[in-house]
Amino acid sequence: MASFLSHWKACHVKQEERKKRIEDLDPAYHEPLSNKDAEILGRPIADLVASVQSGACDSDILVAYSKQALKAHAKTNCLSEVMIASAETWAKECNKKGPLAGVPVSLKDSVGVKGWDSTIGYSAWVGQPIQEDGPLVRLLRDAGAVPFVKTTIPITLLSFESSSDLFGRTTNPHNPAYSPGGSSGGEAALLAFGGSRIGLGTDVAGSVRTPSHYSGVYTIRSSTTRFPKLGGVTSIPGQEGVAAVCSPMARTLADLETFWKAVVSQKPWDYDHTCLNLPWRDMDVSKKSLKWGVMWDDGVVQPSPACKRALYSVVETLQNHGHEVFTMWVWPPFLPSGAYTMASRPAPSPYEGLQIAFQLLLADGGKTVMKPFQMGETNDPGVSQARIMFSLPRWARRLYVWYLRYLRGDEIYAGLVEGCYEKSITEYWPLVAQREAYRRRWFDMWNEQNLDFLLTVPNALPAVPHGGMREGFKSCGYTFLFNLLDYTAGVLPVTHVNEKLDVLKGFKPRNAVEAGAYKDYDSVKMDGLPVGVQIVGKRLEEEKVMEGMKLIERLLKEDGKAYELLNV
Repeated sequence: MASFLSHWKACHVKQEERKKRIEDLDPAYHEPLSNKDAEILGRPIADLVASVQSGACDSDILVAYSKQALKAHAKTNCLSEVMIASAETWAKECNKKGPLAGVPVSLKDSVGVKGWDSTIGYSAWVGQPIQEDGPLVRLLRDAGAVPFVKTTIPITLLSFESSSDLFGRTTNPHNPAYSPGGSSGGEAALLAFGGSRIGLGTDVAGSVRTPSHYSGVYTIRSSTTRFPKLGGVTSIPGQEGVAAVCSPMARTLADLETFWKAVVSQKPWDYDHTCLNLPWRDMDVSKKSLKWGVMWDDGVVQPSPACKRALYSVVETLQNHGHEVFTMWVWPPFLPSGAYTMASRPAPSPYEGLQIAFQLLLADGGKTVMKPFQMGETNDPGVSQARIMFSLPRWARRLYVWYLRYLRGDEIYAGLVEGCYEKSITEYWPLVAQREAYRRRWFDMWNEQNLDFLLTVPNALPAVPHGGMREGFKSCGYTFLFNLLDYTAGVLPVTHVNEKLDVLKGFKPRNAVEAGAYKDYDSVKMDGLPVGVQIVGKRLEEEKVMEGMKLIERLLKEDGKAYELLNV
């Protein structure tokens, strides 16, 4: 009972604290946007930096973005910590000559800022402020950036929704009935609404890419060791089977590039011992024909009509401009070792990667993420379902797997359920070995095919309705795969769901995972939601992926298919 009361008291305290911090701001922050504010919000961050470096008033920039951030919060409930009052001082003291001089930066709740909570939705962690800025925040301050808000997440960070008892539910700015994504969902909602131009998220299974796809913004998920991540809070400390990374998100691709270059120019390896000494490498891929592989289907959940249309649009555009694009997999209902054979070995199956990644990430049976929970605290619907699967007695799991495999004929779901148990160390080490062997097969395939990039959807569906993770949590293979491989992967918005063009016809689910995911697909209700495409490069190819994204965006514009940002 004490834990139950503590939980709801902490929720009340945190929400009242956030409310009061907003109410106590200078009245100027609550005024309507002026013409000057609108002009500032419409400028790329490179222009803002140049104006601050030349002596312009950086406080005007903070006021404009704070006003818009508060509007975004009122619309979507996207802010966890409102640091605007402190940011006024930070803006006055910022490095006016730095590569991010005077630019407001939003941060996912998990990013550690001295004096501020990083609860990641756990009520038990309220009132435990971070004792010092993390290396990434120190780097940003040295670059002249001004942290001004922190953004909402799902409790546990293991969801493509963003909801908790502590902060409430965050909604998609395009349609309040839908999720903005997760776990960097508040960040995506804020960026899509224009309340920030650049921000930081984290990604262990798609947590910057799926929100970008759901909300219509841009990101590049970095390979491990490329972008600083120390100083943040996580729900699974020490988990390295599928390592999480911190990565930037942005409202525009130009801002994303500026941010990436600025951070790397600050030599992150001098701040974070896990970062490689690898300066930004300028490259130009526009003057040659590139080779693009396409993964149309991961063999688990086929892309919805909306997502397939977006991918086809990019493929068609590339082909029309002289690029070589070919299909890498043509999937039968189930092929455990790949759908075609390379010169000497089977191609690696994306489903096999999902099996390995799922077991590595939750090798503890999901126990660690549950430790901070207090009595009565609401869990994410997807994590709740995963916990039920992991809590089954071994005999019951075996019986269920037998039922799925031999009576239902569902090898896909049977194979996933089969791995849902807590691993001993002697079971965990072979999984790591499987991961490395799997990575080697991808390495060989990529080189044998002489690929420049791989194209695929970021998720089988556009944004899911609230509660959609109850069935949809297993449908994460299109992003999770590249965390397992540690490949660089970017997402850019391409189009919007069209209620007439994207109708689902003649669909028959191949397995329980696909059936569960498609319970949420409705092109009429989803009309207008963003749809993105994922561009994948090899490990540590952030610069090349950036150039690939720029090329696609430029060619789409030339063909009259430019994406339109949310106009707020």
